[in-house]
Amino acid sequence: MSPSTLLLVALSAVGLVPVFGVLALLLRDPNRANVSRTLATIGRGYVDPNRPPSFGVRVGQPLARRLGKLGAALTVGGAVARLQRQLDRAGNPAAWPVERVIAAKGIGLVLGAGGGVLFGLLIGGAGRVVLAAVAGTALGFLGPDLAIYNTGAKRQEELRRSLPDVLDTLTICVEAGQGFDAALAQVARNGKGPMAGEAARVLQEMRIGKSRGEALRSLAARTTVGELRGFASAVIHASDLGVPVGQVLREQAREMRTRRRQRAEELAQKVPIKILFPTLFCLFPALFVVIIGPGVINIIHTFAH
Repeated sequence: MSPSTLLLVALSAVGLVPVFGVLALLLRDPNRANVSRTLATIGRGYVDPNRPPSFGVRVGQPLARRLGKLGAALTVGGAVARLQRQLDRAGNPAAWPVERVIAAKGIGLVLGAGGGVLFGLLIGGAGRVVLAAVAGTALGFLGPDLAIYNTGAKRQEELRRSLPDVLDTLTICVEAGQGFDAALAQVARNGKGPMAGEAARVLQEMRIGKSRGEALRSLAARTTVGELRGFASAVIHASDLGVPVGQVLREQAREMRTRRRQRAEELAQKVPIKILFPTLFCLFPALFVVIIGPGVINIIHTFAH
């Protein structure tokens, strides 16, 4: 293997390290992470306090803190508020508070710039070096934002899918004689997915002093799902006007089931359009080769003789 090939492989590996790091953080098993954290805590309890820190701790931690300050300096106040909204929509992962995300942006900026410069030097040309450095810097700085946005979008889609079933549960509980708060507690206790977490957060906010309307408004502000916002608004208005909550929940559940059926029909109608281009560019050429190919070969042989 030539030296240039080895250099290309090494630079590609260095450039893929941040990508695999982000994927590992996003796709890790939370139960396994809790077990690993517990084992690490137990292990730290038996570490000799007089033992000098390792080279990575002495050099890596101060460097990471300085790069984190760089990310905080480049992130303005409006961007921090927008990032906090994205974290709310992603469920506020415990391992990724907004301060750590901002620090990751600074680290990604430096790593992306370094990887871009190395890649530009490999392909040659001053203009390409500058272009690769700019692209790497932008990718490293915006990478955490893109990862959080992707996580939030997936979580909001899960909320949209589970909302009709949650409304049916709330309707059954309220019509059986429970209050709205007790019905929410049933959803938080027995439900699964992000909707159960949102119900638990609403109950927690109500326990610390917020009114039901304020807690539901906070729920509507944390989501981009229009149906969930409409549900929160309907319950708030019902509480303000004295309308029975069970009747409102029954109408909301019926509307959500209708919307879910309409969404499924809409997705089914989009399928022919989505498979049109793969059929034209992937299936038809192979069919043409199989069907017309032998005839074309025979014609070529006939005219050749």
